[in-house]
Amino acid sequence: MKTKVRWVIGGAIIAAVIAFCGWLVLTNAPAYQFLLRLYVDKRFLKHTLQEWGVLAPVIFIGLQALQVIISPIPGELTGILGGYLFGQWVGLLYSTIGLTLGSVVAFAAGRWLGARYVRKLVSADIWHKMGFIVEAEGAILCFIIFLMPGLPKDVTCYLFGLSPMPFWVFAVVSTLGRIPSTWVLSAQGARTASGDYLQVVLLTAVVVAVTLPLYYYRKRLVEWFRGKHVHSADRSR
Repeated sequence: MKTKVRWVIGGAIIAAVIAFCGWLVLTNAPAYQFLLRLYVDKRFLKHTLQEWGVLAPVIFIGLQALQVIISPIPGELTGILGGYLFGQWVGLLYSTIGLTLGSVVAFAAGRWLGARYVRKLVSADIWHKMGFIVEAEGAILCFIIFLMPGLPKDVTCYLFGLSPMPFWVFAVVSTLGRIPSTWVLSAQGARTASGDYLQVVLLTAVVVAVTLPLYYYRKRLVEWFRGKHVHSADRSR
C-alpha cells in the first residue's frame, strides 16, 4: 500500500512538472525563451553568467545537473560550455559537481519511485538492452557504463536506482567514470574560447581515434555483461 501511495504521489508531482514545462513550451513563455537561449547561444550565456557574478558557477552547476535529470538536453553542449566559460580545470570541476548532483538525484528518484515508473520513463529498447542493471550491483559494471561513449548514461542513473547498489558507491563510481569525457569536453571548450582551433581539431581527432572503437563495440560489451549476469543468476538458483 505504501509503495502504491508513494508511486501515485511521485507520478502526480512529475506529471505536474511535465505539464508546467509543456505549458511553457506551447505558450512560448519568456521563461522558456530565456532557458532555450541559455542552451543554444554561448555568447548570451557567457554574458548572462558574467552579469550574475558569484552566482554564475551555481547557475552553471544547476544547468549541468538538469541535463542529467532531463536527459534529452545534450550533455556534450553543457560540458563544452563549462570549459568555454570557466576554463579547462575550473570548468571540469563545476561540470563534475553538476553531473554528480544530477546523477544522484536521478538515482534517488529511481529508487524512490520504483520500477513501475522507471519502465515508463525509459524506452522499451533501452529497458531491453540495459534492464539487467536493476539486478546488478557491480561497481566495475557501473564504472564501464559511465566511461564508455555512446551509452545512455543519464537514463542509466534511474536504472541503477532500482539495483541493490549502495547510494554512496554509485555516487563515487559514476563520478569517476564520467571524468575522462567531461575533461575532454571542458578542454575543447577552453581551447575554443582561447582561439586555439588547431588544438581543438587535434584533440578531437585523438578523442575520435580512441573512442570510435569503444563506440563501435559498445553493444557487444553490454551484451557480454548481460549474458554474464544471466549466467550468474542461473547458477545461483
